[in-house]
Amino acid sequence: MADSNVTKRALADSLKTLMESKSFAKISVGDICEGCNMNRKSFYYHFRDKYDLVNWIFYTEFVHTLNYSPDDNGWQHFIDVCKYFYENKRFYSKALKIEGQNSFREYFKDILESILFEYLKFYFADDKDSVFAAEFFTDAIISSLIRWLTSKKLSTPEDFAERVHRCVRVVKG
Repeated sequence: MADSNVTKRALADSLKTLMESKSFAKISVGDICEGCNMNRKSFYYHFRDKYDLVNWIFYTEFVHTLNYSPDDNGWQHFIDVCKYFYENKRFYSKALKIEGQNSFREYFKDILESILFEYLKFYFADDKDSVFAAEFFTDAIISSLIRWLTSKKLSTPEDFAERVHRCVRVVKG
């Protein structure tokens, strides 16, 4: 298992390095493998495609480190996501722009939407309304994250999260 993680980490580092100078669309699995002196067979043993690798990076570096509590209102986790994206801005400002099936944007959207649904279902009598609200806020947050991460004058993660929080408090009333 340790060797597997070493291989996955090498592939991830190669992709991150490539994304500093190339668009994701122009990066091939061959490029990723070449960047860490591995063969395509090794890549496909661990990942379905390059989208799967991007999602694995987020999961291993961030998601699996979260500790959810039923009493948690979610804002500290949102601040943590913002800090993580801020610290890895060069990678995630591009990763969040990747669209389509299996993209990081879809993967992150699914995670965020399910978390928001769990918080929002207590505010709506109908699951349809909870689903709609979760989708609405997920889309708004992702668009805002992209705008924030690609801004020339990037505010701090805490400031960005607080601005989002103020908007939600206004809506919540």
